[in-house]
Amino acid sequence: MSERWSREQVVGLAPDAAAAKAAGGVAKPAKWSRTGCDDEAVWGECQGSGKSVYRTCADLTGPAFCCTCPSRKFPCKHGLGLLLLWADAVVEGGPRPEWVAEWVEDRRERAGKAAERRAAATAKARDPKTVERRARRVDDGVAELDQWLRDQVAHGLAQAEKAPYRLWDDVARRLVDAQASALAGQVRGLASVPRRPGWPDRLLEEYALLRLLVQAYRRRDELPGGLRETVRSRVGFTVSQDDVLTEGERVRDRWTVTGAHDTAQDLLTTRRVWLQGRTGRPALVLSFAAPGTSLDTSLVVGTEVDAELAFYAGAQPLRALVAERQGTALAAAPRGASVRAFLDEHAAALARDPWLDRWPATLADVRLARAGGDLYVVDDAGDALPLRMGDPWRLLALSGGGPVTMAGEWSPRGLRPLTAWHEDEGTVIL
Repeated sequence: MSERWSREQVVGLAPDAAAAKAAGGVAKPAKWSRTGCDDEAVWGECQGSGKSVYRTCADLTGPAFCCTCPSRKFPCKHGLGLLLLWADAVVEGGPRPEWVAEWVEDRRERAGKAAERRAAATAKARDPKTVERRARRVDDGVAELDQWLRDQVAHGLAQAEKAPYRLWDDVARRLVDAQASALAGQVRGLASVPRRPGWPDRLLEEYALLRLLVQAYRRRDELPGGLRETVRSRVGFTVSQDDVLTEGERVRDRWTVTGAHDTAQDLLTTRRVWLQGRTGRPALVLSFAAPGTSLDTSLVVGTEVDAELAFYAGAQPLRALVAERQGTALAAAPRGASVRAFLDEHAAALARDPWLDRWPATLADVRLARAGGDLYVVDDAGDALPLRMGDPWRLLALSGGGPVTMAGEWSPRGLRPLTAWHEDEGTVIL
């Protein structure tokens, strides 16, 4: 029997807080019949309202879910409730019913065909003629972006404050056509800048970073290997996971999962999971979920994972894949830094990769403070960082005004707190 998940991992699959709460209501053995599990799947039948009985199954390798209920949430409360019972060891092992076997086999068949399509697409992308053709298209797109950036600065920034969204969207769509999708995403992101306080300085800074990227790409053959890979990635050239696992730098350590944050854009949800090794090295593991699929929940905040990570190549290697995993245990508070030490570390990372938009922060002995209506964290030396959070009460309740260890994401807009550790309360996800 495969290792059972924790309740926290199961709850992490919930599409929203309401679904997680509803799952608790159906996670009762009396509501279920004909339950069972094996190394790959969990199944059962749940009594619904009236005479309705819902067949529910979860494929643990996905995870993926199947339920006959009419809910539009994915996973629904029945799928989550079944997994909660399984996590509590209420569901016992047994042979698969025919309907479960058919569903799982169908998923495996579709996954195999998808893998074949990906392999064919990879082979086609590596064809010399395809590579040359794409390079020309990207070069043309980059040249057009360079001219557009020159025009924006030449005409002045005042027009941007009331400019329609299409000012940026038209350029982004042409970059997508030129197969420079990462550049397109950065250009689309500029549309929100003029809506923020102090936007002229920020917009000019973003234009400058894009121009720097354009120039770096044009001179990519002169760049060191790591920086060249960073530039290619920022433009839109991707690397397959198989290549990362085969060729990427491998680092074995005991990694504390310090925080996670989900963002949704264009029907795709992205989960950023931050890790910190005992050596102090940071890592970022990304997972993605389209509608009807679930995000990876194997890395639980507050645990320590004994694993070997494979890092994507770059000037500042940060993103990684879990290559091999040995075990998981509850973690104590990770080693934190002072505000000044963190800023020095971030400055060094920016010197290696000037396009870094997020960097993990783990701060030791910091307190919540307010100045001029804004929230900050302050360390014992009196150095402070602005916080990017709406509701401070959970953090206040944890700390009581005292010092905590805090982990979060640092960006030009401030520090987004993700997790805090207190000597009496343990780990709290913010």
